[in-house]
Amino acid sequence: MLHYRTYRLSETDPWVVFVHGAGGSSSIWFLQVKEFRKHFNILMVDLRGHGKSKGMPVSQKRKYSFEDITLDIIEVLDFLKIDRAHFIGVSLGTILIRQISELAPERICSMVMAGAIIRLNVRARFLVGLGNTFKRFVPYMWLYSFFAWIIMPRARHKKSRLLFVNEAKKVAQKEFMRWFKLTYELNPLLKYFEEKDTRIPTLYLSGEEDYMFLPAVEYIVQRHDNSFLGIIRNSGHVCNVDQPKDFNAKAIAFMQSNSASSGFIGASVAV
Repeated sequence: MLHYRTYRLSETDPWVVFVHGAGGSSSIWFLQVKEFRKHFNILMVDLRGHGKSKGMPVSQKRKYSFEDITLDIIEVLDFLKIDRAHFIGVSLGTILIRQISELAPERICSMVMAGAIIRLNVRARFLVGLGNTFKRFVPYMWLYSFFAWIIMPRARHKKSRLLFVNEAKKVAQKEFMRWFKLTYELNPLLKYFEEKDTRIPTLYLSGEEDYMFLPAVEYIVQRHDNSFLGIIRNSGHVCNVDQPKDFNAKAIAFMQSNSASSGFIGASVAV
């Protein structure tokens, strides 16, 4: 099972599940824990091959697909007997949360999507193609560092860029290759997610400088019911690290307005 960490406030308070992106770990949320644990029970997981889940034996029945990796998370929920929770993810973690909404929608109170990947623009598709071409010939950290710089290019993105690169160094080359193969699934999966509206209360939190992914987020919010957009100023793709105070305030307010304990699941608040 995935390595996980919990912070329990009380038996009656709602749960929040944090899902990091590819190449990261649960440590990406270190600027959120202090504030969130004042209001919620917290579950943080390290995805397979990442953080303290590195070296986790993977069942032969499970391959590396978005669905299988999502089932890893659901397995932890089942083990801890968490029936419903709020979910918060960053970057590729938002795709996994969206996959949970397909496999087990009844388990989601609300979704907060940070730096959500909704669609791959021309530049993103070029980067994916470049990576697939050179992944067997170029050290994976060269590729990862290059991608991080393209996605988070500004000086004020340096902190989040270095955090992701340093975490990626802990991922083995073989593991990186397995995850990179998931890019072949991305386009059809994202197209499906774009067409299907879950109607689950969803807050997209995007940095105003997340130029690669923000336009698609703005588009999807206009198309899907019960979806809202919060712009994080002076921030890039990893907005929870760039501007944690603003990010935390918006996310917590949204989750509280859609909390299972409040008795009005489905009510939403624009931010």
